[in-house]
Amino acid sequence: MTDTIQQFFAAWGDTDAAARRAAIGAAMADRFVYADPRSGGNLTTLDAVCEYVAAFTDNAPGWTASVVQSDSHDGYARAVVAFIDSGEARQHGTYFAELNDAGRLTQLIGFVGAGGLSS
Repeated sequence: MTDTIQQFFAAWGDTDAAARRAAIGAAMADRFVYADPRSGGNLTTLDAVCEYVAAFTDNAPGWTASVVQSDSHDGYARAVVAFIDSGEARQHGTYFAELNDAGRLTQLIGFVGAGGLSS
């Protein structure tokens, strides 16, 4: 379950727009909702999510994003994502996800901070 979330965030920081779009598209279901405190609301199209991730890549050159902790329960996942610059985590976000039967994201909702996941 969290492999799909990792795949989605691995695309953040990818400077190849086509590869980034392919990775995001492979992680997302045909119908989905993405939102976080900076997204300006719900993003519901692949184009909108790709533009949002491209803005991150453009505004934070060299940064990447990676799932550093995760757990799941009854078809839902929670992941702490580190946003990394020069090998150091500069920010964290906690994301809650729902995946369809094919293992693709139908919802991915993010919050600022690490959210208190324990190992």
